[in-house]
Amino acid sequence: MIKRDPDEPISLFADWYAEAANCGLSEPTAVALASADINARPSVRMVLLKSFDAEGYVFYTNLESRKGRELIANPHAALCFFWMPIDKQVRVEGTVTVVSDAEADAYFASRGRDSQIGAWASPQSRPLESRMAIEKSVALQSVKFAIGKVPRPHFWSGFRLRPECIEFWHKKPFRLHDRLSYTRTNDSWSKRRLYP
Repeated sequence: MIKRDPDEPISLFADWYAEAANCGLSEPTAVALASADINARPSVRMVLLKSFDAEGYVFYTNLESRKGRELIANPHAALCFFWMPIDKQVRVEGTVTVVSDAEADAYFASRGRDSQIGAWASPQSRPLESRMAIEKSVALQSVKFAIGKVPRPHFWSGFRLRPECIEFWHKKPFRLHDRLSYTRTNDSWSKRRLYP
C-alpha cells in the first residue's frame, strides 16, 4: 500500500518527486505533456517541469509551437511522470493558464545565455529547411544580443496546469499495483483507492 496518503496530494507528490530526484535519473523533471487541438485530436511530448505548488505545475515553451497553440485554444491538459527506477508514476489532469509576465521574465532570466538565444532563434514546430538555417538564425541572434541582457521573446512564456485530479501509481508484484486518486472540488480534495 502507498504508505502515506495525506488529505491533499501536493505533499505526497513532493515526497515522490524528491525520491525521483535522488535515485540517479539524469532528468527527473521530464514529464509527458498531453494536449489536444480544438477538434480534440491529442498530441503528447516530453517537457521539463520547472516548478510546482498547490496552484499547479509549471513548464515553459514557445507560445507559437504546436503545444503552445493547442494549450491556448483548448486549455485542458494532462501530465504523466514515470520514474522507472523507483517504480512510481503520477498522472495529473487539469486546466492550463499562461503564467504572469513577471514569472516568465524571472524564469527566462535564470536560463543560460545559449538557451535564451535559442528561444529567439527557433520558430519552434515550424518546418526547417536545413540545419544551416537554424545555425544561421542562432548566429544572427547572437550578434543581435551580443551586449547586455537577452530579453524574453514576446512569444515565449510558461503554462501552469492547475490539477483537477492526481493519481499516484506504485508498482507491486503480480500486477497488484497501488493506485491512489485525488479529485479537487473547488479548493478541497477527495481521495479514493483504485483497483490496479
